[in-house]
Amino acid sequence: MAEPIKVAVAGHRGKVGSVLAAAFQIEPGIDYVGGITHGDDLAAFLHEKRPRALVDFTRPAEAMHNALAAVAAGAAPVVGTTGLSGADVDKLETACKAKHVGGIVAPNFAIGAVLMMHLADIAAPHFDAVEVIEMHHAAKLDAPSGTALSTARRLAARRKDRPFTHKKAEKETLAGTRGGEEGGVAVHSVRLPGFVADQEVIFGLPGQTLTIAHRTTTREAYVPGVLLAIRKVTSAPRFYRGLDELLGLRVD
Repeated sequence: MAEPIKVAVAGHRGKVGSVLAAAFQIEPGIDYVGGITHGDDLAAFLHEKRPRALVDFTRPAEAMHNALAAVAAGAAPVVGTTGLSGADVDKLETACKAKHVGGIVAPNFAIGAVLMMHLADIAAPHFDAVEVIEMHHAAKLDAPSGTALSTARRLAARRKDRPFTHKKAEKETLAGTRGGEEGGVAVHSVRLPGFVADQEVIFGLPGQTLTIAHRTTTREAYVPGVLLAIRKVTSAPRFYRGLDELLGLRVD
């Protein structure tokens, strides 16, 4: 019988971290060794607990420090914190390769959200215009969400030769009404109590629209994806940028 995977959580008192910590305590094959929060001695914690994976749902300013410390201690980072720069992710991947440990940074660990982005990738070549609307709880720190920004960039990449058209208003009576823009893809952010994390991708052609939507009703939505990531990155020293490859999703 395989030895349980020792897992720790950075941000274990947060909205997502607390849900994950509770799930890990009852998950077969997972040995939850504890959580850390801002101000704790991370190096001492990692030395004492020896986790094989450190799951991070904190803030961008803390996540890189936590992830690099995990790698230095031989633990695979599983990062769900959004707002990291491309340079940050590159740096983390280089560190993982140097230490021969696996790792992952994902804009979203909800499997349905990953499939939503995959389906949008498939639809992208067939439409001339698209807008992304993401809706999150009022306390979310970044806008747009990492998922929305990743979606927009992926869609734009699918249309390199024929970019999407983003129709701007001739007269914008309220600044920002048409949203941000990434490669011809308009992105809108909603922040309201009652939402957890929702997103819609709306494609348009004359006479028709196509909407691909994902709704998150509770933060338990992240548990299956995080568990899948933990098992993958602790089984082989490979670095992933998202859940797509773990789910076998490809767009040629």
